[in-house]
Amino acid sequence: QQMLQYLQDDPELLPALTLAYIGDGYYEMAVRNYLLKQGLRRVDDLHKNAIELVCAATQAQLAHRLQPGLNEVEQTVLRRGRNAKGMHIPKGATVANYRLATGMEALVGYWYLCADWERLDDCFAQLWQMRKENLQ
Repeated sequence: QQMLQYLQDDPELLPALTLAYIGDGYYEMAVRNYLLKQGLRRVDDLHKNAIELVCAATQAQLAHRLQPGLNEVEQTVLRRGRNAKGMHIPKGATVANYRLATGMEALVGYWYLCADWERLDDCFAQLWQMRKENLQ
C-alpha cells in the first residue's frame, strides 16, 4: 500500500516504460468497455474492433490530436515515452508510430496514476470521435 501511495504521489518519477505498461492496461480496458457499450458481444467482433483502436497507428494519431492541449508536464511524459529505449517494434508498425504510441501509453499511465479522470475522459472521447470519423 505504501508503494501505491508513492506511485500516486510522484508518477512522473517512474520510468517511462513503466508508465506505458500501466497505460497500456488501462487503455485496453477502456477500449473493451467502450466496445461492449456499443453493443458488440461476439468475441471475434470485439477483438477485430479492439485491434483497430489499440494499434500503434491509432495511438500515434491520438497523440498527435492531443498534443496541442497538453501542458508542459504532460508533454514531457509523452516525450519520455516516445524516446524510451528497449522497445521491440511489432510487425506492421512503423518505428515512428510505435514510439509515439508508447508515449501515448505512458501519458495514459501517468493520468491513471494521478487519478486525473477528466484528462482520461477527454483522451478517450477524442479516440471515440476519431473512430466515428474513420467509420464515415
